[in-house]
Amino acid sequence: MTRTALVVVVVLVLLLGLLWVFQRRLIYLPDRGAVPPAASVIPGARDVSFTTRDGLRLAAWYVPGRHDVTVLVMGGNAGNRLHRAPLARALAEQGLPVLLMDYRGYGGNPGSPTEEGLYLDALAARAFVGGPRVVYFGESLGGAVATRLALEHPPAGLVLRSPFTDLADAGQVNYPFLPVRALLRDRFPVVPDIGRVRAPVVVVYGARDTIVPPRLSRAVAEAAGATAVEIAGAGHNDLVMLNGRELVDAVVELAGRGSR
Repeated sequence: MTRTALVVVVVLVLLLGLLWVFQRRLIYLPDRGAVPPAASVIPGARDVSFTTRDGLRLAAWYVPGRHDVTVLVMGGNAGNRLHRAPLARALAEQGLPVLLMDYRGYGGNPGSPTEEGLYLDALAARAFVGGPRVVYFGESLGGAVATRLALEHPPAGLVLRSPFTDLADAGQVNYPFLPVRALLRDRFPVVPDIGRVRAPVVVVYGARDTIVPPRLSRAVAEAAGATAVEIAGAGHNDLVMLNGRELVDAVVELAGRGSR
């Protein structure tokens, strides 16, 4: 019995060690492939690039518009900017300029994603946009990136789509059998920081989200004192969470508040 217990303990320690080493492969799920030219996906869009503080040249898409408030889109942990094209297209139809950034390691960009790396990428994207009238749009994990950016560079408004309280809380939902909080190296806090953001905040989430449960997004809205928009019947990756009317209206309304 003692020998069996020892074997079990050794196996568990080895598994936890492997999870510690390779955890970022579970957190970040980039589509690393090259993306098509921006204009071939969104009429009038341009391929642009900018350089991070640590020297990475990152490609992005910029969609011009007539509005004087630009929307800076920070995506979630999966895919690349091509997957957010429906959002950019819907916002552009409302006259809003949009910068669809991709993090390091995503969409053909160099580097490997980490919490600090994604923040450096967002800083570089913000510098590229320039000017004070910018709405940050953070999707899921990107909500944590956008929140951190908002603390250093306050936006005209902050839209958090399907945000979690912190990565450990979201991870525990998806891996309930693991000591997620003890293992995580990348934390992505939102609730500890969101109350200090000096800008209007809107939280949009799906009522049937099983990846980031609605209760986590509602907790973010409560901590922020934010307007909360629940989209009935919507899951985390449903198209309505990219270009649905309620989501687009929330962004447009917030941009209107940040206009001249």
